[in-house]
Amino acid sequence: MHIREMTQVALFAAIMGALGLLPPLFLSFTPVPITMQTIGVLLAGGILGARLGAMSQIVFLLLVATGLPLLSGGRGGLGVFVGPSAGYILSYPITAFCLGYIQSRFKQLRLGPVLLTNLTIGIFLIYLFGVPVQAFVMNIDLLLAMKMSLVYLPGDAIKATLASFVVYKLQAYPVFNRRLLTS
Repeated sequence: MHIREMTQVALFAAIMGALGLLPPLFLSFTPVPITMQTIGVLLAGGILGARLGAMSQIVFLLLVATGLPLLSGGRGGLGVFVGPSAGYILSYPITAFCLGYIQSRFKQLRLGPVLLTNLTIGIFLIYLFGVPVQAFVMNIDLLLAMKMSLVYLPGDAIKATLASFVVYKLQAYPVFNRRLLTS
């Protein structure tokens, strides 16, 4: 691994921690808060690519596991990996990897396909892991957990749109454009 790659991985782990400084929004009917860290996952996959994006999220989760309060609301430690948010949190590296992989297959990075990928694959993967774990930990029916998660969709759509725009705009800068760095 090159110094530049290590720096990028560390930078995005730090960005995730910085996004955790923004206070979470707790809803009365679910213990899973609305946070801004979802946007960091989408950015990591889109900007760093599959391998480095996933690595940045793994580094972030390892820091959280050591007890650093990097999750929104100052949460950290091993307890967060067995709580209602565990599935959402554990989906971060997988989501970043899949987004980076799919977006690397685009011949040209355009806003529309990036947005579509973030809205469908990105958000879907986070929910695919998060909702069943939330249902299991809360001991509720999966269908009820799915219904409860519908409240997150508008905010996640906004975050996916914002992340897509940033990924699209940053491709013009060689330091952020994987295609220019590898050629």
